[in-house]
Amino acid sequence: MASEAGARKSAKEEMGVFERYLTLWVSACIVAGVGLGHLFPAIFHWLGRMEYARVNIPVAVLIWVMIIPMLLKVDFHALAGVGQHWRGVGVTLFVNWMVKPFSMALLAWIFIEELFRPWLPPDQIDSYVAGLILLAAAPCTAMVFVWSHLCEGEPHFTLSQVALNDVIMVFAFAPIVGLLLGLSSITVPWDTLFLSVVLYIVMPLVFANLWRHLIFRGPHKYLKLQTVLRALHPWSLGALLATLVMLFGFQGEMILGQPMVIGMLAVPICFQIILNSSLAYLFNRAVRSPHCVAGPSALIGASNFFELAVAVAISLFGFSSGAALATVVGVLIEVPVMLWAVNIVNRTRGWYENKEGVMPHEECCPSVAQFPAGHG
Repeated sequence: MASEAGARKSAKEEMGVFERYLTLWVSACIVAGVGLGHLFPAIFHWLGRMEYARVNIPVAVLIWVMIIPMLLKVDFHALAGVGQHWRGVGVTLFVNWMVKPFSMALLAWIFIEELFRPWLPPDQIDSYVAGLILLAAAPCTAMVFVWSHLCEGEPHFTLSQVALNDVIMVFAFAPIVGLLLGLSSITVPWDTLFLSVVLYIVMPLVFANLWRHLIFRGPHKYLKLQTVLRALHPWSLGALLATLVMLFGFQGEMILGQPMVIGMLAVPICFQIILNSSLAYLFNRAVRSPHCVAGPSALIGASNFFELAVAVAISLFGFSSGAALATVVGVLIEVPVMLWAVNIVNRTRGWYENKEGVMPHEECCPSVAQFPAGHG
């Protein structure tokens, strides 16, 4: 019961001004980064040289500041409730781990390797493909709480699914990335890849879980958690913006020389979100999951853990690589495309529940009956 209460609190978080207009902030970071990189190139090169074992220290610190507040929301005790909506969990796992990375690799091959090749820098083709694969290889762990709330999703399902994905990510991320990069004939520095998994997945998960355990000692634990999250929120946003400015500071020359690169990289990402959200939504309807499970399942199956993708792309390929740029394009377009997906999920609820055997939203998911209707 305590876990479910925590899930409701997480799922009911409103989408803040920053998240709603993330595309605008990223666009501002493009301008700021390109301008600063042109005016002060020595500073960016100095930051780029601050490495140990191919891990950039400033970026590692910034990524931790970004990731830790997100992981504090994840309650691993919720794994005990995974079987409550086993159909939705099964569909989400299938789309997240068996479809999404491989469909993105296929879309990257179709658009980047073939259709857009004449207009892209030939020495960056493989790097763009690698960045897109990294972007799709890990499901989102933060914004999905917002998407779930906006589509009136079942909060306990969302929290348990995110916790399960985080556990799987520890073991599956590196093998999937290595396999797909290898199939794309891209050299895989396995030592750096495994170090990235430890540094950006395992260690933050352990640290956040221990911190959450300390917060939950004594009374008013959820109130204390919300207080900590509110205090960390500005730091997390600042770290994201600083990372983006650094990336675009290194990418400035490439962007100015080929401004259409961002648009071409956005095409397979948009297709990937539409494809995987649609598959998860339709599969859930086929197995008769309630709509309040199908909605967040579809959105979890489509969104990406772009903070992790950015960090690993920098570690594997460097600041100025096409891989790093491709992961940042994911940050640029994810919010508007995902808001569009939320809108479709909400508008099709009547059609979804018209299928025989699908119980009405409120009967199957009483925990969201209190949510206001009419989102989207």
